[in-house]
Amino acid sequence: MIKLVAVTSCPTGIAHTYMAAEALTKAAAEKGIEIKVETQGSIGVEKELTPEDIREAQAVIIAADANVKTDRFVGKPVVITSVGEAIKNPVKLIEEALNKKEILKVDKAKTVSRDDIINMIQEDKALKNAQRTGPYKHLMTGVSHMIPFVVAGGLIIAISFIFGIEAFKQEGTLAAALMTIGGGSAFALMVPILAGYISYSIADRPGLAPGMIGGILAANIGAGFLGGIIAGFIAGYFTQWLKEIIKLPRAFEGLKPILILPFASTLVVGLLMIYVIGKPATALMNGLSIWLKGMSDINAVILGVVLGLMMAFDMGGPVNKAAYTFAVGLLGSNIFEPQAAVMAAGMTPPLGLALATLMAPKIYTREEREAGKAAWVLGISFITEGAIPFAAADPFRVIPSIMTGSAVAGALSMLFGVTLRAPHGGIFVLFIPNAVGNLLMYIVAIGAGTLVTALMINALKASAWSSVLSKERLITK
Repeated sequence: MIKLVAVTSCPTGIAHTYMAAEALTKAAAEKGIEIKVETQGSIGVEKELTPEDIREAQAVIIAADANVKTDRFVGKPVVITSVGEAIKNPVKLIEEALNKKEILKVDKAKTVSRDDIINMIQEDKALKNAQRTGPYKHLMTGVSHMIPFVVAGGLIIAISFIFGIEAFKQEGTLAAALMTIGGGSAFALMVPILAGYISYSIADRPGLAPGMIGGILAANIGAGFLGGIIAGFIAGYFTQWLKEIIKLPRAFEGLKPILILPFASTLVVGLLMIYVIGKPATALMNGLSIWLKGMSDINAVILGVVLGLMMAFDMGGPVNKAAYTFAVGLLGSNIFEPQAAVMAAGMTPPLGLALATLMAPKIYTREEREAGKAAWVLGISFITEGAIPFAAADPFRVIPSIMTGSAVAGALSMLFGVTLRAPHGGIFVLFIPNAVGNLLMYIVAIGAGTLVTALMINALKASAWSSVLSKERLITK
């Protein structure tokens, strides 16, 4: 039997990773092909591919929006794509992998041939151009590594508020200890981890130290997550540039990744952050903070609408992640309203579609009604990807409907001044005292967005359904 292997990995490692794995597995089974899919999700690597798996495989599929190492697949035909493509077109990917003749070449970085190195760089550039997701993929690699720190820190901070919103100020109490763990430690690492893994994604291990140190500097000078992102990209691209231009005798080559690159890159990035980039980035961050804290109701509603539209537009894709990253980054600056709007807007797409299948089951297929049941769970868990099965089947009706509902939820959340101190958790964080400010109106905002989504999609589908019935009657006559 023909055998394939695959790796799936999305930035957050929560839903897309496993949806892509399931889609590939199902498509392979229908074609009578054996496939083993390794998932690199938020809980780590599962179903890890063994050397024997890879050796027996005819080809490899890498469906990832985060950084995945390809060294172990040298000598095999490798198809690299996004997790979204694997979810939408698994059969096409499998056929592409089976038909691909070109194999992945040996890592030229380990050889001394200049021609090979040039070829490798050209191949890398061609690959990145083809994917058109280079900076986005680097950013998402940083975000995916940052999220566990944000989630752990945010939830522990939220627990500290159970004892009172100001209880942590009293030294020696459990609330103070929880705040030290969540705010003083986990959140303190948030920006350095973001910057470090952006740089790591670009330049591999030599980029990690300059990226993280640049991130610490960004945090210390008040440049926040914007400064961290800038530091990460500078560190990564500068380190990568040094890797390419520095040529050493073979006997000293080992000094480059452990001494020369980290030292030179850290020095340059550090000085740039302190003397050149730090002040403008800090001013930008301060200006953003002041604007967000002093927004009028109209501006708040507009921001809520924009964040809502972004959260629903691609359901876990780049636009969705940009809105989420923006809101999560502001948590470190004690700005909590955008996070509330983002989570509300991210919950309503699957919740609205689930409600729609209950309100008008006749206009949905049996598969859609089953997907609706799962969407309830995904929606309350703040997993926007639960709307994807519906959007894939009927994008022109579903996507406008969920964007409208999310815009309503985001706008109302901002209008009501709702605050959310936890970066994730869905409905479950609502039960943590003081984690959500203005809880009652937050529930109203989520409910309104859910209802608008359901009513709009049912109205659009009912119209199409009536049109089909009319044609059938004409044919019968």
